[in-house]
Amino acid sequence: MIFKDLVADTVRTLWSHKLRTFLTMFGIAWGIISITLMIAAGEGLRVGQERQQETFAKDLMIVFGGRTSMQAGGLRAGRETTWRQPDVPVVQQESSACRYVLPELGRGNLSVHSLYNNGSPLVTGSLPPFAEIRSISVEAGRFYDWGDEQQARHVAFLGSNIKKQLFATRSALGETILINDIPFTVIGVMATKDQNSSYDGWDVDKVFIPFSTMMKDFPPKPPLLSTSIDHLLVVPKSLDDHEPCKWQVRRALGRLHNFDPLDKEAAPIWDTVEMAKAFTKLMDAMQYFLGAIGITTLLLGGIGVMNVMLVAVRERTREIGVRKAVGASARSILSQFFIEALIIVFLSGGLGMGIAYGLCALVNLAPMPPFFAGMLPTWQSGVVSFAVLGSIAVLSALYPARRAATVDPIEALRYEPGG
Repeated sequence: MIFKDLVADTVRTLWSHKLRTFLTMFGIAWGIISITLMIAAGEGLRVGQERQQETFAKDLMIVFGGRTSMQAGGLRAGRETTWRQPDVPVVQQESSACRYVLPELGRGNLSVHSLYNNGSPLVTGSLPPFAEIRSISVEAGRFYDWGDEQQARHVAFLGSNIKKQLFATRSALGETILINDIPFTVIGVMATKDQNSSYDGWDVDKVFIPFSTMMKDFPPKPPLLSTSIDHLLVVPKSLDDHEPCKWQVRRALGRLHNFDPLDKEAAPIWDTVEMAKAFTKLMDAMQYFLGAIGITTLLLGGIGVMNVMLVAVRERTREIGVRKAVGASARSILSQFFIEALIIVFLSGGLGMGIAYGLCALVNLAPMPPFFAGMLPTWQSGVVSFAVLGSIAVLSALYPARRAATVDPIEALRYEPGG
């Protein structure tokens, strides 16, 4: 029997048992749909979380003051550590693996007035690279620059929410606001952003001014020193420089403030790089788990195919005997049942993949929350699915086909269905 006739005969046989074929195909199709949808959902969650993380910062380490837990230089443990403005250039100079070492100082008890409304947002001061490392996009105007910083200008950049509060739908550019009765000119407004983490509040609710202006007009209150800052914002030159940069900053601060660089409690660090790595590991584990569930479903579908094919061999025992009696070879019998199983598996697999991709496209038409990028099926999941599908097809088809090929024609002709 030539291959074309073999396939045609197989299709006729499957069509004559439509219900059994459908139920068998459903198990495989459901397995493919399940594995594709679960991995697509996991990938959408991963991408969404990464995007949200980047709206907060990328490759950023925030170094807070703390309390020593180790003795150093003859000084007792338990001392408070607070960073100061003069620390910043020293730490930057001694940290060759760091791209940026920026100070930040914020005040939350300041009154802010416009001609139209007032509020008490957090007012924060840093250096111009702050906008870059904190992923702040400009909707209108500009962020403060080095000229503003060097001359301690009274300029302000508004978060999108505080702009709405102070000016509603009016343009804020060029307008004057009063921060504790000191006039500031609005030079820019932030674009709205979805932020999933924060160390001192949402950026859209803040007023940003140059660091020099902040230190001059709104210095820290006693008992803090007038040069004290809240924390340091540190960015490595590259991901490969992440650990060296972190160590160099600890070492420099330890020398300046007399604590052991190994004392992590003296200089606690919120490390977005480590957070991203931990999240990636979590998402990888979830993808493997979801993939394992899908593969298990496929295996169960493969067992169903094997059982159905064994039943088919038993039901068609007399037919097999007749074909062998008129000269059909064992190879042609094996080929027919093998191809029959392969058609069931791959047809149902392709159908399942098409349905899964269609469902993903349908879901993606709906608005998504910021933390979810939509259903994102990956080519890796497709390759894995069809690799598993191919293995299942061979395994589920081989045994029934071999059993059909080895049927004794004399015994087969004596076989009575139900006997």
